[in-house]
Amino acid sequence: MKYYLIVGEASGDLHASNLMKALLARDASAEFRFFGGDLMKAVGGTCVKHYRELAYMGFIPVLLHLRTIFRNMDFCKRDVVEWNPDVLILVDYPGFNLKVAEYIRAHTEIPVFYYISPKIWAWKEYRIKNIKRDVSELYSILPFEVDFFRRHDYPVNYVGNPCVDAVEAFCSANASDTREKFLADNRLSDRPVVALLAGSRRQEIKDNLPRMLEAAQAFPDFQFVVAGAPGISPEFYRKYLHPDTEIVYGQTYRLLRYASAALVTSGTATLEAALFRVPQVVCYYTAAGKLVSFLRRHILKVKYISLVNLVAGKEVVKELVADGMTVQNVRNELGAILPGGNGRAGMLAGYEEMIRILGDAGASERAAGMMIKKLKETGR
Repeated sequence: MKYYLIVGEASGDLHASNLMKALLARDASAEFRFFGGDLMKAVGGTCVKHYRELAYMGFIPVLLHLRTIFRNMDFCKRDVVEWNPDVLILVDYPGFNLKVAEYIRAHTEIPVFYYISPKIWAWKEYRIKNIKRDVSELYSILPFEVDFFRRHDYPVNYVGNPCVDAVEAFCSANASDTREKFLADNRLSDRPVVALLAGSRRQEIKDNLPRMLEAAQAFPDFQFVVAGAPGISPEFYRKYLHPDTEIVYGQTYRLLRYASAALVTSGTATLEAALFRVPQVVCYYTAAGKLVSFLRRHILKVKYISLVNLVAGKEVVKELVADGMTVQNVRNELGAILPGGNGRAGMLAGYEEMIRILGDAGASERAAGMMIKKLKETGR
């Protein structure tokens, strides 16, 4: 069968690549065409555009690149129609993907599957109308989403969380790795490591990394190591790095494996840090912080922004958001979760409860199996 996939960022590239591998294991003749990234390329198929050409975040960047965004979207719609796949698989990235889904549903008979459902439970709940109209099957990776979509009379398939798969696969493949080797490979000292995951987009890094690094100055016994985001050059980071700060690329999981704690910009990384049992502080600075905090309280439909807390249904990790992300607050919260800190044990216990709720590994395999079964049932 022919599978067309669309992702818009690094985490989508990871999870889509694992889904592709699982589809190949069940469908040896599978053909892939995609808007994706390097990990998807490694599996095989045709990469039409790299997600780096799509990833704009924030009102101003999006406004400045509207022409490019619309051009890419129009090209994507035409390309899907011309290739005529057996199924279109969308992976997160709702602003782009839901527009493509609307077009494909209106102009073709191609079924539209959504893997890693849009987070409309946080805001833009009105998008449920588009999903019910344009998406044939929805595959959720967050357990609390099931009840949300059922309240809207829309059935959803919970497949487990692919981060569990990714972390388990990494640990299995790197069982012989050691902390000493990691430090030596990256010319790091023997001091305990604190990981800095400041986001995957330039604006996120610009907003968050300088404040993280300023807070780090209060902890001279630790070394702070930045996880370099794919597609972001070392030159961009050097504008913000302190002389004693190191950066590693392509080693985020390895960095988390040997970190004593982490400062993490909200997103999939919060979940990954928890799966590695790394105590963390969620840091998400935005300009006009007081206004953003006000809007968050009155517009967002959920109490938390980090996946760890959302899955657990309670505060496991501290969230410093908008005007709450000050250097002093970061220092206070980080100090509480470093070895010997009074918040460390409670957070680690909360992680175990959250991991139990997420369920076992195998999300990619379950999703692939469900997708192929559905396609066969519908005669594709």
